[in-house]
This record gives sequence, C-alpha cells and structure tokens, in this order.
Amino acid sequence: MSDPLKFLVVDALAGVQTFARQLLQSHGFSADNVLCCADTDAALAQGLFFKPHFLITDWFPKAPLTGIQLYQRLRDVRPALHLSLLSFDVTPAHETEAQTLGAHFLLKKPFTADQLKAEMTRSLAALAKHSPGLNGKCRDVARQARPMPRPAPLVAPLPVVKPGDKVRFNGAVHVAQYVVLRAGETVVQLKGQGALIPLDRLAPV
Repeated sequence: MSDPLKFLVVDALAGVQTFARQLLQSHGFSADNVLCCADTDAALAQGLFFKPHFLITDWFPKAPLTGIQLYQRLRDVRPALHLSLLSFDVTPAHETEAQTLGAHFLLKKPFTADQLKAEMTRSLAALAKHSPGLNGKCRDVARQARPMPRPAPLVAPLPVVKPGDKVRFNGAVHVAQYVVLRAGETVVQLKGQGALIPLDRLAPV
C-alpha cells in the first residue's frame, strides 16, 4: 500500500492551522494525514514519526529551531520534502533563501484566507504536475474533494494550554511539553510521558 500524502502545518496561530487543515480536507485529504503544531519543537518531535511530504511553516526567525532548520531536520526522514513558508518579514534575503530551498511560496503575514487558499491551491496543482511520484496521490484525493467549509478566522485566541503550563491529569500535576492539533483535535504531550492526551482531559493548575 502506498504511503498517503501527508501535510505538516506549523504556525503559532490556531486559526491558521485550522484554516489550512480545512482547506486540505476540502481538496480530499484525510484529517489523519494533516498534522498541525504551534511551534517547531513540537513539529520536529511529531514530524520525525509522521514523515510529512509537504511542510507549511512560519519562518519562526527567533525560535531556537527556525522553520528553515525544521525543514532541514525533517528532510532526514523525507529527503523529497516540499516546503512552503509564512513570515511577517519578507525581505529580498528571505525571498532568495526561500527560492534557493525550492519553496512553493513565501507568503507575507498578515494575509487573508483567500490569499492562503490561492497559494496552497497553486502549490497542490504544481505538486501534481511536477512530482510524478505524488501525482497519483493528488489525483486520487481530488476525485473525493468536497466543498470548502466556512473558514475560521485567521486570528484566533491562544490555546487554553501552552507548552510549559502546569496541568492536572489523573489527580497529579504535570507540565505540558507539546500542544498539537491532530485530526481536528487538540492533544497534549506531558513531560516524561509518551502518550498524547486530549485537551479536554486536562485541567489548568
């Protein structure tokens, strides 16, 4: 059985994550094959196992692990990984680096839902046209595409639980290490534990 086409979306704004996931689902891609993370550390921890074909990430210029470095690390498990970038700062140097890396697009923030939709739709079309190994996967899911749901606002409130927050789970206090949006559900990995816990099972301390 061929590996289904997988997408990793990395952005601090929950609204961007949600809209990108809904857009990909409207093109026929399964929610199980779209992983969303709020930061690059969580994206790397999950992405090394998830092995995405397509990375859509904020530049995260001030993070210990930038979006570019995340892309380079994930290429260890997916050498042909495709890249698209989002950034508040888009300078000629940014554009040159994005072009050198072969990024499908570099979209300046803030952007509208229509702008993100146009760039992602164009990227999927290019992916199907120029990547023979992925062409069939794009074509197969396109047959199942359904109407785009009403997009969520791109500016959304911060998650209830953030990495580093203390939470109560099963009567004990833990520290949240990663917060991930997976298959439409927010899940949290606690420090020292491997399982991903649904957010509704945790209580802030």
